[in-house]
Amino acid sequence: GLTMSTQPHTVTKAEIPDHVLYTVGTCVLIIGSIGIIGNLLVLYAFYSNKKLRTPQNYFIMNLAVSDFLMSATQAPMCFVNSLHREWILGDIGCNLYAFCGALFGITSMMTLLAISVDRYLVITKPLQSIQWTSKRRTVQIIALVWLYSLGWSVAPLLGWSSYVPEGLMISCTWDYVTYSPANRSYTMILCCCVFFIPLVIIFHCYLSMFLAIRRTGRDVEKLGSCSRKSYLSQSMKNEWKLAKIAFVVIIVFVLSWSPYACVTLIAWAGRGNSLTPYSKSVPAVIAKASAVYNPIIYAIIHPRYR
Repeated sequence: GLTMSTQPHTVTKAEIPDHVLYTVGTCVLIIGSIGIIGNLLVLYAFYSNKKLRTPQNYFIMNLAVSDFLMSATQAPMCFVNSLHREWILGDIGCNLYAFCGALFGITSMMTLLAISVDRYLVITKPLQSIQWTSKRRTVQIIALVWLYSLGWSVAPLLGWSSYVPEGLMISCTWDYVTYSPANRSYTMILCCCVFFIPLVIIFHCYLSMFLAIRRTGRDVEKLGSCSRKSYLSQSMKNEWKLAKIAFVVIIVFVLSWSPYACVTLIAWAGRGNSLTPYSKSVPAVIAKASAVYNPIIYAIIHPRYR
């Protein structure tokens, strides 16, 4: 069983005013509801509009699926606990909640990585990318994304770190607070493999794309025939438009997960005692809210989804 005394910063009910828990709980419920509805609308757009079912858009569909599942699994459980002012769903509930949070969060990050690499290939290597962007290939990549995420989210259940209630004790996550070799290695390798390294790759892809488009723009100008020129520059513009939307999604995602990554790394460095329950729970809520932004961004910016 899990006793609260194993945590350096123990939280008793008295420490945290009820209205704080109710406020956090209500925020989580509102964010979760928007995430569920917004992502369902994106998926409905796919289902009802055959034109949207391109291999590239399969990734966006996958993002909507993982964001929908994130909202549907996290918000209701967190809300129920906030009403009871503690984690009431037991060890199994805690494991399930944290496992789902990890699985769907990592899947979203890896899908964004796949979108970036996909845009990168289409824009910088248009001829080679034709053989890459088949539906079958895309589905294979999506399956790999889920497998990779599954590996990371199963690890704490198998004994590499563990899932415990965090912060205000109304949500669960991997134990980044307890200072042990297993916990510290999991935190560090997880942050690198699902956050920092993907970010480096994503930014490399966007920089390369930007430079390639500038280069191609100059080459297109040198071409003689007007019709070919306008066709080329139009197709470049379209690809770049999609890349820009993806970039907005990525920036928002990074901004929403960064506070959480910082908190876990502060604990990793052995400064876990300086973290208050608020400073652990608020970043977690902001991170989970990343499931809400994507449908909004796509609905507002993407001409076809409108």
